[in-house]
Amino acid sequence: MKDKKIESNKIADDLQPVSMYQMFARMFAHLAKEVVDEFGEKGAEAVKRGVWKFGVERGEGIAKRAFARGQKNDSDNYLISYDMDRSDEFESTDTYHEGYVEQVFSRCVFASEFQKMGMEKYGMLYCETIDPAIAHGYNPNLKCVHEKHFFTDNMCTFCFRMEGCKETKHE
Repeated sequence: MKDKKIESNKIADDLQPVSMYQMFARMFAHLAKEVVDEFGEKGAEAVKRGVWKFGVERGEGIAKRAFARGQKNDSDNYLISYDMDRSDEFESTDTYHEGYVEQVFSRCVFASEFQKMGMEKYGMLYCETIDPAIAHGYNPNLKCVHEKHFFTDNMCTFCFRMEGCKETKHE
């Protein structure tokens, strides 16, 4: 029998590939559910602490990216120095103001996956914690106000504002 070479990193043409974002969301939901089912509220708090630490670490990396570009780690440079590419699985509009940035997501693969799985409860452990943590790691004076969520509002809204800047309300 002759040896047959197969490229193992190729998805069959007739199959829809699963993105890393989808896999991450699914993995997170399953892990969070197991921890919460096993340890209750203490488990939920532990998951949120883990997400917070992960977010702060990411924010510190984003600050380094801004610094490497010769920029201050303020609200104007936060999103443009971000560490995660936006695929077409995310859709957002960013509006820059003096001292703050508003961001409105109309599509989010994480929220979509959590909803498909019926695991919004566990997804919220991530969604409510990650962006405030990233902003804090980027600059402790950058506050994240997360008013609307996909699970209740079919969109996510964020305001990233430097402390001392007026808070904005999303419509």
